[in-house]
Amino acid sequence: MNPEPLRHWLAQPKPSTHCFPYDRVVDAYQHYGKQFVPETWTALLGAARERLPEVSGPRQQVAAFLGAVLDKVDGRFDYRSYLALPLLPIPDPDSVTEPADRLLARRDRLHVLLLSDLVAFELRALEGVCRPMSELRPAALVVRKRLHHAVRAASPALRRLSFDVHAVDDPVALARRLVAMACIDRTSDDRLALRTTMLPVSGVHDEWLFIRTLQTFELTFGLLAVDLTAVVAAVGEGRLPSAGIRLCLAATLLRETAPLWSLLATMQPEAFHRFRVHTDGASAIQSRAYKLVESLCRTPDPQRLHSAAYRSVPDVHARIRSGQISLDDALTAIRADHRTLAEVPVLADGMHQFTAAVHQWRRTHYRLAVRMLGTDQPGTGATPGTPYLLHSRDSAVFASREPITAGNERS
Repeated sequence: MNPEPLRHWLAQPKPSTHCFPYDRVVDAYQHYGKQFVPETWTALLGAARERLPEVSGPRQQVAAFLGAVLDKVDGRFDYRSYLALPLLPIPDPDSVTEPADRLLARRDRLHVLLLSDLVAFELRALEGVCRPMSELRPAALVVRKRLHHAVRAASPALRRLSFDVHAVDDPVALARRLVAMACIDRTSDDRLALRTTMLPVSGVHDEWLFIRTLQTFELTFGLLAVDLTAVVAAVGEGRLPSAGIRLCLAATLLRETAPLWSLLATMQPEAFHRFRVHTDGASAIQSRAYKLVESLCRTPDPQRLHSAAYRSVPDVHARIRSGQISLDDALTAIRADHRTLAEVPVLADGMHQFTAAVHQWRRTHYRLAVRMLGTDQPGTGATPGTPYLLHSRDSAVFASREPITAGNERS
């Protein structure tokens, strides 16, 4: 791997962000693995970061990318930098202004792009194409199963985007069809986002699957946080049917992630343990989007709020301490207001569906973690691991499992 293009960029009197050699840097990181990138590369990337104030063109993308590639050098490697989340357009309730249908379409499109990138990588491996990350490549039968689950995971989003991949039964043919459809309107920005968000720590083949699957989960939870924020606002404004409908739709979206667990379950345990030793410091316990969803359902009790789970997401912790209103909070007045209870069943149904979807998600997460780690293994970065998942698996999503019931309505 020759860093000459990066040296050439640095040698320009006023380098442009538009000419930054992303591809060459990503090639190096995928060749070596972030854990093993030579100091020659990291020193040049550090120099590039120092020059950012004087470069021409938009700097945000390059700055975020350099933050992701230099996280281990800086000693701040974590879940967000490992997955390069700042480089993905994940919905955020603090900045979203688009209507719900457009947000869902944007999420669906990125969801399909992420999965199609994974599928394309697996197809190249199946064809024996020499590509990076060739350690511990899975058998062809495992790859075919992986392709099947990837297409299943993409299918609901594809249907909403008016595509159909179920024209043939062969998983490889279906996978090729998915990649072809995802390429129809792929932009240069899409390509850049996909390239710059695959920065593995190792050369192990299955790490590509691991990273892309976690990114798709984060994308969905980002939209769920937006949905729950809108539900809380709707309840506060007395628009209970709207709140109930949106919560039902959020439950449907979360249920649609089930094939992602089947996809992740095709990961080889030996491969997982090979690259996991280099992910110390990056744990899903640091997922900001998941904690937003959890805290928007109900305010965490003091013990959980002050645990490692929330200390690892300081901005969410600060939101809660400064008075973030949860759905439980918004429902407090309604529980005592009998004049509005005729509108409650659709909201109660939404809460019931969302509760069931969250519990199913947690239980599946726990089962897969046990399969990969065992029942008493800690997580990365000294996080609690599977015992933590077991403890939180069945905890209440809302303060009451049936916050507003038909019995309340008749009283």
